[in-house]
Amino acid sequence: MNSVTVHTPATLSNLCSGFDILGMALEQPYDVITINKIEGKDIVIKHLDNYGLSTDPKQNIAGVVMEAMRKNLQTEQGFEIIIDKKIKPGSGIGSSAASAAGVAVAANEILQANFNKQQLVQFAMEGEVLASGSKHADNLAPCIYGGLVLIRDTPTLDIIPLNTPELFITIVHPQIEIKTSYARSILPKDLPLKTAITQWANVAGLVTGFIQHDYSLISRSLKDVVAEPVRSPLIPGFDEVRERSMQVGALGGGISGSGPSLFMLSRTAEIANEVEKEMRLVYVKLGIEFKTYVSTIAEQGVRIV
Repeated sequence: MNSVTVHTPATLSNLCSGFDILGMALEQPYDVITINKIEGKDIVIKHLDNYGLSTDPKQNIAGVVMEAMRKNLQTEQGFEIIIDKKIKPGSGIGSSAASAAGVAVAANEILQANFNKQQLVQFAMEGEVLASGSKHADNLAPCIYGGLVLIRDTPTLDIIPLNTPELFITIVHPQIEIKTSYARSILPKDLPLKTAITQWANVAGLVTGFIQHDYSLISRSLKDVVAEPVRSPLIPGFDEVRERSMQVGALGGGISGSGPSLFMLSRTAEIANEVEKEMRLVYVKLGIEFKTYVSTIAEQGVRIV
């Protein structure tokens, strides 16, 4: 095998109360990554997009992940990595995770390495360190596993796939920049016990609602009392988007990752499309450029095509 192409999905992380422990893979949008074997031992990176990302393999997430896998397998095989990025960097829907996870899965295939999903997440986390300065798997795990996952413990990568009812996801990505490092730096360092209890109850309710296919419980539990209060003021239109979305029937939602994208969950495609209309109205009125997506949950993660 000399060439492998994969589709690697966007992901939601946190899902309100599940800060750093819940993630969901989406059918739309996705990146396309091709890995080709080449002569020599270099890692060559090419971008078909216009985001200006580095092609230095030591400064590019894809290169870092590939090098980690080559080192583990003790090979100096050269590779060309071609990336067509449809998930805009800094969008809050797992752009860096898509690059890291896509390369991990594609390299596993082309090298016939037989690493399992948990091991692939471990390799992909090396790329996330370059992107955000820390190892976290709330985007990577759903990107590789597919569906909805709970990361019970990051150091041991105790990753638990969860069943979900049929859900439709509407996302709006206002074209503003929020750096992940800044969004993490403004989080509270200490929490009052009452706040912590509320957050624990909400994440427990959310997970239970997903497993039991209880839409009402999901809706009641889509509340974040830790990150959202300090991050939502960074996103123009946040309160209006949520209010208008709920008025047309959305279950609830909030900030994806550290933002600026906002997501709302709905029971039907019809409601999800109405939510998209409301989101568009908000940002047209504000005069802020934006992109919207309506998606379902991707039951499969990175796909070899």
